[in-house]
Amino acid sequence: MKNIHTWMRRAAQAVAAATGRLRPRLVAFWARFGYVISMAFGMVSFTDVAEAAWFSVPRFLHFGVTFEPASCIAIGLLFAINSIQAIGDFTATTIGGLNRSLRTSEMLRQIYQIQKITGERVSNIVVMGTGEPLDNYDNFLKFIHMVSDGNGLNISQRNITASTCGLVPQIHRLAGEGLQITLALSLHGSTQEKREKLMPIARKYKLPEVLAACDDYFDKTGRRITFEYSLVKGVNDTDEDIAHLTGILKPRNCHLNLIPVNPIRERDFQRPDRENALEFKNKLEKNGINVTIRRERGSDIDGACGQLRRRYQTVQKEN
Repeated sequence: MKNIHTWMRRAAQAVAAATGRLRPRLVAFWARFGYVISMAFGMVSFTDVAEAAWFSVPRFLHFGVTFEPASCIAIGLLFAINSIQAIGDFTATTIGGLNRSLRTSEMLRQIYQIQKITGERVSNIVVMGTGEPLDNYDNFLKFIHMVSDGNGLNISQRNITASTCGLVPQIHRLAGEGLQITLALSLHGSTQEKREKLMPIARKYKLPEVLAACDDYFDKTGRRITFEYSLVKGVNDTDEDIAHLTGILKPRNCHLNLIPVNPIRERDFQRPDRENALEFKNKLEKNGINVTIRRERGSDIDGACGQLRRRYQTVQKEN
């Protein structure tokens, strides 16, 4: 096993080192602003593009506790979304349709390439953005095992988060794998009806069975579930939504991550203003919900979900 990891590490590093000479499309575009780098990885043509975003968190103090520097990468598992409406109509990810899934080696290479460019070791991984990890299950699982193995990059599984739109059979399967990664469910709607409006995949898997699968994951792994909730102005940010969310989340050991929706040209969804988002958060906290508003990083350089890949493809078509 050690020899396999060594060989794959050297192979990935060799490809990263040859990027400029042999594979000029591998890094199609990257932009840096502050502590964010967003990259598009092209393989064969402008339609064959994956993206990754790297975030560097400096050393800081919060409530008297010192947090050490962290280097986090958010990677996509597909060159395009599995279904054009699988995750949600409010992200740039869903525009363009399915191309193909990434292989395990291609996922690993994103990390080696980011490390090569930044000169920093990646310590945290979030598998989200372009693609549904559990719809690329076997490659995703191999990636988790290899990236966390002591003979590989040796990244702690507790520092790895996988985001899913809620594929119930795969969540149950993942619960039995003996992993310690964090599962993040894209909730986005406080009721079945609202979830179907925002996420057509919800028509296949109803909210009660998705929540039951999340409970199964917590029961078998002991890992707290993160619920992701994109705030869309006038759609899912009402007092009624607060009441429904409280009913869903209060009985569970979980965390709610509020994400003001990223505006994109092809969609009409709007984000609530900062004041309304804070009010939404504060009301949930008063109801006993563990909730935060995700700090926005990357949308100003098209680094939010699917934006860079979409921008690169548009530029290539125009040229």
